[in-house]
Amino acid sequence: MSFSSLGLSAPLLHAIKDQGYTAPYPIQQEAIPAVLKGRDILGIAQTGSGKTASFALPILEMFQKKAAGRNRYVRALVLVPTRELAVQIEEVFKNFGKELARHVKSLAVYGGVSINPQMMKLSGTDVLVATPGRLLDLIESKAVQLSEVEVLVLDEADKILNLGFQEEVNKILALLPNRRQNLLFSATLSGDVDNLIAELLTDPLKITIKEEASVPDLIKQVAYQVSPEKKGPLLRYIIRQSDMQQVLVFVSSKRTADNVAGKLYKHGIDAAAFHGDKSQGGRTEALKLFKAGKLRVLVATDLASRGIDIKFLPYVVNYELPRSPKDYVHRIGRTGRAEASGEAISLITPEDAHHFKIIQKKMGKRVEVLPTDEIDLQGQ
Repeated sequence: MSFSSLGLSAPLLHAIKDQGYTAPYPIQQEAIPAVLKGRDILGIAQTGSGKTASFALPILEMFQKKAAGRNRYVRALVLVPTRELAVQIEEVFKNFGKELARHVKSLAVYGGVSINPQMMKLSGTDVLVATPGRLLDLIESKAVQLSEVEVLVLDEADKILNLGFQEEVNKILALLPNRRQNLLFSATLSGDVDNLIAELLTDPLKITIKEEASVPDLIKQVAYQVSPEKKGPLLRYIIRQSDMQQVLVFVSSKRTADNVAGKLYKHGIDAAAFHGDKSQGGRTEALKLFKAGKLRVLVATDLASRGIDIKFLPYVVNYELPRSPKDYVHRIGRTGRAEASGEAISLITPEDAHHFKIIQKKMGKRVEVLPTDEIDLQGQ
């Protein structure tokens, strides 16, 4: 199936081609035509399944046929759990909407930064991508109105609720018009999400994209046995030995992220930490530089990594293993995307050995664990 069969106009098809997409993902094949027909959608899909384009493309298409709305009365609202995801989704809208005859203005708003610049940029916005708390701040300041919203998108609804935004979401829903199209996407279903589905959706098209039981074959996996005190030198050795220029390193805590990034930088490897305690400006700049290939290493915690989606990321390193096999697959799935190969490397201490065996068993794939005793780590 091709994008041209989904009901999208020539300018959007051209933008899709420019972005390097050749064929739609399964969720896009089902969702795009249904959204264009005005149906509600329930999409059960993991991060990386292509769901952002499955709602961004049809919203852009539909808004081409509509005149611009009243100033500060947004027409489409996308609610998300994190700042990084808000920025990422707005970027998708902007990239796909570059060549459209009618400019569809999108804006991402989120906490952690000054509200005033966001208030000023709201003028003329068609599509607002927002975290719940900051959206309520803007509503309270009378900077934005929701009474003319035609399309509501809840992306990663389970995370929105897990992060404690239930009350904020309820307040926002109460301000929306009754007649609107609702698109809800979630990685999992739970009691809270089920309640939201029952409240929001009318005869929805349910699309379920099953989670990969194993990682894509395009991802080469390798692991190294190492003592805890030699992890840092080994990481630096691997980066230098393979001349890695874009590496996403996963750690378990904010403190470790700072320590690892600091030592990499101290030893001449350009690196930055990426976690929730960093300022929004710092996180945005680090991610921008990393995506552009101007920052060699990004050291991230799992929660912060939710908004990191890089099409051709070549390397992922598990400096510390995640708690669950599911999180391991999610981590290394950041590489090997868009039909490009990638490499996932894990550093395994003696204490990690049993847990790593469980991870391999769950994902149904054996990973070669290499010794490091013979590697000279002096000077690393």
